[in-house]
Amino acid sequence: GTGGAMEAAAKGGFVLGNLAEVVERVLGFLPIKSLLRAACVCRLWRECARRILRARQRVAWVSALEAGPADSHALVRALARELERVHVLPQTVLYIADAETFSGHEDCHEQKKARKRNSKETAIALEKLLPKRCQVLGLVTPGIVVTPMGSSSNQPQEIEEGEAGFALLFPKIDGVKIHTFHFSRDSKNRVFDESKFAEAGLKNNPDLRVVLLFGYNSWKSGATRFLHQIVNPLNEKSIILAGGQVESFTSLTSENNNAQPGDACGVVGLAFSGPQIQSATVLLDQDVADERTAEAAMQRLKAANIPEHNTIGFMFACVGRGYRHYKTKRNMEADAFRKFFPNIPLFGFFGHGEIGCDRIVTGNFVLRECNDIKDDVLHGYTTVMTLIYLGSTK
Repeated sequence: GTGGAMEAAAKGGFVLGNLAEVVERVLGFLPIKSLLRAACVCRLWRECARRILRARQRVAWVSALEAGPADSHALVRALARELERVHVLPQTVLYIADAETFSGHEDCHEQKKARKRNSKETAIALEKLLPKRCQVLGLVTPGIVVTPMGSSSNQPQEIEEGEAGFALLFPKIDGVKIHTFHFSRDSKNRVFDESKFAEAGLKNNPDLRVVLLFGYNSWKSGATRFLHQIVNPLNEKSIILAGGQVESFTSLTSENNNAQPGDACGVVGLAFSGPQIQSATVLLDQDVADERTAEAAMQRLKAANIPEHNTIGFMFACVGRGYRHYKTKRNMEADAFRKFFPNIPLFGFFGHGEIGCDRIVTGNFVLRECNDIKDDVLHGYTTVMTLIYLGSTK
């Protein structure tokens, strides 16, 4: 008995210490944190772990849809729990949370009640959960669009009120570069220095495919003019632009957590570069007000023939839309998206203005305009739907 057990253990030890195929197969079942710990065991395991990491190139996400204890936001708790289970090593993270409860207030018993949290502390708590070398962009918005965890085919939810949020976890993807950027308005200089575009990788970059733009503090004097100064030079036929006006941005790791002055305004965003990236976007204007016209817009987006695997959907809608716009019928646009895209997760927000237009991509990434107004990408009371395909996964 004892001798047989020892012999079996010795054989098992030999296999796990010498046969890379077996080790890689076993380690392949581990979530990322456990895999990184296993990589410290020996050289063989380290090499196996590296190969596994290189193969994990699909975007993961963490969703938070339910309120909880007052001392922390639901997204902080969800991220702390789910990062023990995710199978990718995040290199870039985009998180968006509801502005009201993230910032420490919510409706309670028909009056405002302060929660025991503030936005800076919540942002720091989220950042501490993520790898130190990870790019993080965090936004807060009036409402959230999120796909629950578990499957990319889960029904996306439009959450216009209440505590909610999500974090998109982008791993390192072969042939794809994702980077954050930030342009802050200089009140002393009315002319924007366009050389900053090149520094941010938004100019003289032939592989640039998609730019997600988010304006903050749009209510400030000069904010709209500044946004035009950023958007207009980028409004080219070789680039997809999409995004909207958010309540504020709370995390941008390249800024070393330095809070912006309360009266500052500007633009933050994500730029996606890579020849394999495909994208398309459509605009649902004010006339899209029922199920039939919403589905017609999704049909236009479907016509782009974007692959569904390793693709993310984004929805940037006006706070004036949602169930009020559709005569109390909730989740109309998210439902229409899911009808035509059964396997693409959808994320986004309800904000104070939208950035985007109808642009459908052909096979060689030449953009074809679908509407008559070719240069107007700033809107109100609309919804922008965007697809970003990050390439095939191994």
